[in-house]
Amino acid sequence: MSANQLKVLIADDEAPARKRLRELLSEIADVVVVAEAKNGKEALVLAAETSPNLLLLDIRMPEMDGLETAEHAQKLQPSPAIVFATAFDAYAMQAFDMNAVDYLLKPVRLERLQTAILKARALLPAQLEALKALHPQRSHFSVSERGRVFLVPVADVIYLRAELKYVTLRSKEREYLIEDSLIAIEQEFGERFLRLHRNCLVAQAYIRGYEKHYAPDGECHWLVLLKEVPETIAVSRRQQHVLRDLGN
Repeated sequence: MSANQLKVLIADDEAPARKRLRELLSEIADVVVVAEAKNGKEALVLAAETSPNLLLLDIRMPEMDGLETAEHAQKLQPSPAIVFATAFDAYAMQAFDMNAVDYLLKPVRLERLQTAILKARALLPAQLEALKALHPQRSHFSVSERGRVFLVPVADVIYLRAELKYVTLRSKEREYLIEDSLIAIEQEFGERFLRLHRNCLVAQAYIRGYEKHYAPDGECHWLVLLKEVPETIAVSRRQQHVLRDLGN
């Protein structure tokens, strides 16, 4: 493989669409397809292995769509350029046009693909933020560790605790550090996570119960008991109304 070649990863859940893109790309000089994926999760795994310069992402894919995949892909080092592919979707196309995000309209034509490759670049933070309106909730959190990107399903998250510049994410297996803010997570996921303290969100599905705890000075406060892990979460006085709501 030449050092000057553009390495492309194709992600589309439809085999005929992947085949068409692969054939079109074979007609473009200095472009090589390094991997193909059927969904966004698979694309991120393969991208970490093959370090593509460009991701061609279908928008509608099972398990993880192209928009969420693009968001997580920005944590790869170096982050690849992104071009989306879509069947006619007026809402998505309008959002792409407004925010200078490049896309291909299916069926993809060779001339348009060539133009997209010439313009392709990594998405800017403002572009990613604008595209979140098209997928208001992620299915996974992404974690950067030692040059790798790990995906943690949102459904596996027990609690999130803010500590200094980072947020600690706790699953039943282990803890991770993520860069998301608690406020943004709370806004994105609504009632899935309950704020029990100013620095802690807890997944409602993992609350086992709650109990009173008395400090040595006799002061009483409440602790939330969790499923799957031995830790307890202290409830601030301001948030004790959450426990009353859970009891109803």
